[in-house]
Amino acid sequence: MFKKVSPLNLSRRLKPLKTEVFETYWRFAAERQEVFFARLNDLSQPWTDDPIIREFKFTNAYRASDRVSQYLIKNVIYSKKWSLKDTVFRILLFKLFNKIETWELLEQKFGEVRLTTFSVDQYDQILDKTISSGISIYSAAYIMASGSKKKYGSIRKHRFHLMLLDSLLKSNFPRKLEKQNSLESIYAELLKIESLGSFLAYQFATDLNYSTYFDYSENDFVVPGPGAKDGIKKCFSDLRDYSEEDVIKMMTEEQELYFNKLGIKFRSLWGRSLHLIDCQNLFCEVGKYARVAHPNIKGVSERVRIKQKYKPKSKSLFHEPEFVWYPPKWDINDLIHQTPNYLVAL
Repeated sequence: MFKKVSPLNLSRRLKPLKTEVFETYWRFAAERQEVFFARLNDLSQPWTDDPIIREFKFTNAYRASDRVSQYLIKNVIYSKKWSLKDTVFRILLFKLFNKIETWELLEQKFGEVRLTTFSVDQYDQILDKTISSGISIYSAAYIMASGSKKKYGSIRKHRFHLMLLDSLLKSNFPRKLEKQNSLESIYAELLKIESLGSFLAYQFATDLNYSTYFDYSENDFVVPGPGAKDGIKKCFSDLRDYSEEDVIKMMTEEQELYFNKLGIKFRSLWGRSLHLIDCQNLFCEVGKYARVAHPNIKGVSERVRIKQKYKPKSKSLFHEPEFVWYPPKWDINDLIHQTPNYLVAL
């Protein structure tokens, strides 16, 4: 877990030893952000001269700008003013499957997704039929674990997750979260959920924190996932006195210094700098990028290829909101449409 370290104490430590991938980290972040703005301005492809970014699929520099995060923020959290219980329920339900098509299927069958329309049996029946028709109901972004066969028998994974969510609601889990006083303590509560590991607990905590009911800085706490650990290993040959959490904090705090030192122009998210969650995700993405750009640099993973290639979709197939939109508490939404040449089409 991330431990807060004062700048004075951090400066007295021996800093990690960098590899050539360290510079690539910052160049990748800036170039991926340029692609983001190119798409927003409806520029014609190619959006970048970087052959690796053109060929393969990478997430945005800012986590909240990604397609699924955008959908979650606008369509799941802020579609209307929801109660605490409905907000937590909607976020957890969406994240368990993490697939827009699954959410929209449930909306189509049951109307507004809320506690009063939630039924394990009815949801299970619809999802069962969907799977039987050959359609996947889970995102491929990460793997959701099934319940213990010894405890739950041979029930299908989606029913286990519906039962798990139902038990959380019956135990007044939303109120337990509301009583917490930090992003880390919310994470700790999520970590208690059966089958939810440290990486997903941190991701879910970040998603809950987009809502109005939880208002903690994304720079308070970080948990490096497996992909981030791989990227960190490739960026540094020796961490020396730093932990992986400290490295992410260092990158976050000193981003302006590194961009300036390397002569890289980085366009922030309308004045919002990269936060811990973004720098953590960027380590994951640069770890993938380095498989092609720096095949000689080894990380934690033994993977040597990037699986997903970028496949342009027609706008009619896009699930993104018609414009990018962020949690109102970030105070950047009013700035978006003041940007010269900004077009709402994605």
